[in-house]
Amino acid sequence: MIQDIETIDEFLAHRTADVEEAVRTAAAMEIMPRFRQLAAHEIDEKTGPHDLVTDADRKAEEYLTEALVKLLPGSVVVGEEAVHANPATYEAIKGEAPVWIVDPVDGTRQFVHGDPGFCTLVALAHRGVLLASWTYAPARDQLAVAVRGKGALLDGEPLRAGSPAPGRDLEVATSHPDYTTDDQKRALLGLWTEGVGPRACGSAGLEYLAVARGELDATAFSWEAAWDHAAGILLVEEAGGAHLTLSGEPFRTTGGNTLPFTAARDAATARRVLGLLSGGA
Repeated sequence: MIQDIETIDEFLAHRTADVEEAVRTAAAMEIMPRFRQLAAHEIDEKTGPHDLVTDADRKAEEYLTEALVKLLPGSVVVGEEAVHANPATYEAIKGEAPVWIVDPVDGTRQFVHGDPGFCTLVALAHRGVLLASWTYAPARDQLAVAVRGKGALLDGEPLRAGSPAPGRDLEVATSHPDYTTDDQKRALLGLWTEGVGPRACGSAGLEYLAVARGELDATAFSWEAAWDHAAGILLVEEAGGAHLTLSGEPFRTTGGNTLPFTAARDAATARRVLGLLSGGA
């Protein structure tokens, strides 16, 4: 626990490794022992057949909730599964206390099907400002960390998103059709044009990591649940990328965004994708 550290800046200067340890431990204890070992009774539907939750999601979030609050006394946790149980807890994102935004298993669908394309996402925010994030893909043992103003690292090496090669089609990961309404599908239609190669996204956290690594040019998402986007938005930003909503403003973790929105390798690509989304909306 923190004894003499009084500010969040000091916390970030001294305790990011402790957060990393908590994330890795949650995965080692609660997620990976269940990977490709799930029994039918350990899998439930939330809002429908494409919205799944498992014992790994629940147990990992419980572990992280306890561990993170111990690391930063006075902080609160907004976790996907806790919000599903009590939607009112989401409002803590707009409060005065430092808030941990947690998605214990981002890509539950992939996890359930034995696909390694899932990750654990943790972000720390205060008064609407993202301060740090951790993106951990335990099946691949990859950890990306971003700290506001300090850059982004993947397994200790700097991440730079760079820019798309001139003349090459943009590769854009979009909201998966299974998770979009008809209105959202129409808003994304602008991406189906010459010079763009849209595809359905997998784990949002891993798509953001791909943008930060320069392996994917942009994302285009139609929902704003903070646990899916907070960690990745900061990761892309600290790797030199940019994010914009349909209104032309940066994405706000506190909500109220004009959707869809994009996160891209550079500002020019973000503006280009935004223009295409505006044409489809």
